[in-house]
Amino acid sequence: MNLSLNRRSFLTASSALVVAYAMNGPAKAQNPPGPPHKRRGVDAKQVDSYFVINADGTVTLYSGKVDLGTGHRIALPQIVADELGIEIERIAMIEGDTHLTPDQGSTSGSNGMMRGGVQTRQAAATARAALIKLGAARLGLPEADLDTAQGEVRAKNGSASVTFAALLAGGQFNLELDSKAPRRKPSEYRYVGKPVRRPDMPGKATGAHVWMHDFAVEGMLHGRSIYPPRPGARLVSVDEASIADIPGVKVVRIKDYLGVVAEREWHAEKAARQLKAQWDGGGLVTTSAQAQAYLRETGPRDTDEVAEKTGDFDAAWPQAVTKIKADYHWPMQSHASLGPSCAIADVRDGEATIWTASQGTHKFAEAFDGILQLPKGKVRQIYLDGAGCYGMNGHDDAAIDAAILSRAVGKPVRVQWSRADELAWDPKGPPQTLTIEAGLDGNQRVSTWRAHMWIPRPTPKLPNVPLVSPQLAGLPQMQGVATGSINIGAVPTYDIPHMEAVVHYVKDTPVRTSPLRAPGKLANLMAAESMMDALALGAGKDPLAFRLDHLKDPRSLDVLKKTAELHDWRPRVEPRRDGKGRGVAFTHYKGNETYVAMAVDVEVDRGTGAIRVTRVSCAHDCGQVISPDGVRAQIEGCLIQGVSRTLFEETRFDRERVTSVDWSSYRVIAFPEVPELKIALIDRPDKPPVGAGEAAIAPVAAAISNAVFDATGVRLQSAPFTPQRVRAAMAQSGTTAG
Repeated sequence: MNLSLNRRSFLTASSALVVAYAMNGPAKAQNPPGPPHKRRGVDAKQVDSYFVINADGTVTLYSGKVDLGTGHRIALPQIVADELGIEIERIAMIEGDTHLTPDQGSTSGSNGMMRGGVQTRQAAATARAALIKLGAARLGLPEADLDTAQGEVRAKNGSASVTFAALLAGGQFNLELDSKAPRRKPSEYRYVGKPVRRPDMPGKATGAHVWMHDFAVEGMLHGRSIYPPRPGARLVSVDEASIADIPGVKVVRIKDYLGVVAEREWHAEKAARQLKAQWDGGGLVTTSAQAQAYLRETGPRDTDEVAEKTGDFDAAWPQAVTKIKADYHWPMQSHASLGPSCAIADVRDGEATIWTASQGTHKFAEAFDGILQLPKGKVRQIYLDGAGCYGMNGHDDAAIDAAILSRAVGKPVRVQWSRADELAWDPKGPPQTLTIEAGLDGNQRVSTWRAHMWIPRPTPKLPNVPLVSPQLAGLPQMQGVATGSINIGAVPTYDIPHMEAVVHYVKDTPVRTSPLRAPGKLANLMAAESMMDALALGAGKDPLAFRLDHLKDPRSLDVLKKTAELHDWRPRVEPRRDGKGRGVAFTHYKGNETYVAMAVDVEVDRGTGAIRVTRVSCAHDCGQVISPDGVRAQIEGCLIQGVSRTLFEETRFDRERVTSVDWSSYRVIAFPEVPELKIALIDRPDKPPVGAGEAAIAPVAAAISNAVFDATGVRLQSAPFTPQRVRAAMAQSGTTAG
């Protein structure tokens, strides 16, 4: 299917992105026909919350799940087009507008298709059944003799038809989603499972697309928040005379919150840098260099728990013939969005409209009601495309910054963070430390496995405040933000009779945390899959064959076998130790979602310690593939970001502040360092879609670690795998350079 550029005016006129009008003045947030702020019913249980069949026969699709670059903007219309029976060109989509779209939860955890897509399919199937029933009454034919196609209910023999629009006559379905409504068979799909051009790509490729950072509203001012030099510091005094030479600047102080607003963005930026303020106190509980010790030993303790358990480890452990124990550590990492966070807020007359790149517009609209002390439902959030977030980055902080400043000056205010703001103040992926001990029985099979994990509790109750400015201003704060299920993955899905994971929770973290793509899974799989390689070596087995021997699930076996085929894997037991190596890793993500296996090739400069990943082969099974191009793009993004986080990324901080606040001190992968990527999609049309947004990143660190061992004979157990760490590991093991 080829969606050409002549669709542009139609799609942009109906989408929840923005429309760039050919006229002077700012771009305007787009709404469907009618008053610009007219509410719709947004009950996620109601069919009418998901789409409207317009009088001209077109369909407006409303999605609470947003397109974060994930391709939902075409995948959801693909689902509706097939299930409802209409051409995809006649569907326009509005997303993430809290007054117009149903609350389907945040777009996170690879659940856009797994939950949002399934809900949308249910709504379309329910509507299709209702349309056929209406058509039967109108045409005087049995329902069994009718089907839908091209926006019509049609007799299967072609004798009669009636349009959707004529049947509804501007009315609504007034139906709840019916999970039992008949769905199309995969053999009937026209769009699902096939590549369809994304409507946003032409604009993104040509620079015509309007991002959050490009967006503007009439009468907009520019604001900046001035954060304290140390977290927890109190604002003692402000010298407004220090910016007297900058015209038209208003200083906003609310308790310990400090910000500036100006008509020109440069004046706001200059004032934020120049304004003199005195701060007192504050600081961090530990340094990045001591983070591992903080988690294991010195941090305030919370409860311990056995998170997973199979068999009886304590009884079986003494019988193990070969025993291996190893420690692993993963650092705090930034979301490192290439574009710093940005938002616009207009808070006036007892209500607020906020334009934001948030992953969770509904959740944060409700939270902002409380923070701004407005009646429930008075905050409207409208999603606009922003820089990649990969979890909760600074988008929502920028939004509340803008809202606080807008309320103070009574005009709309745009806030864009600086690069230093982004890397210093965005919430971080949490630190993790693990110990794994595992054993082989007399048949050289893994018989026992125990993981100890030292992690912050992954609940909304961590004392770290989720949004910075409301805390400084003494405003009612939203409940904390969960860090994600970081306690999943250290116990693998292999056939091992005696396994358990013991979690030692720490009450606090050195720096504010939030979910970061595949929360916790890179660290847990780095530990688990590195241990599997060590066990394979102990058993005298090829690492890929060893994994196959410990799996029964056909889908698990399929991704590993496909990876071996992609990578031309040749069985081998002993590491090469010549500076070139290969590694393999596998996950059944969260134990019940996507299956991923990958193999990587690396080159290690044994003199400098520098690692280069040259090739990645990945087999991926996420059930039914809705949009193969979108899935492939997500996997590519996961693999590239996974290499970056494994080799380069680490948030560094001392006892006062985060110190890695630019691209020199917080290093990310560069374009020339991107490896060759080979991807195989295993489509299972008869299985539900289970997501592709994060699963493929999870095994990357493990595969690289195993490849480095093959290349050097040294196991890396603390990320990132910097040249310094490689040299230190080789020196400690007695491996010679050169």
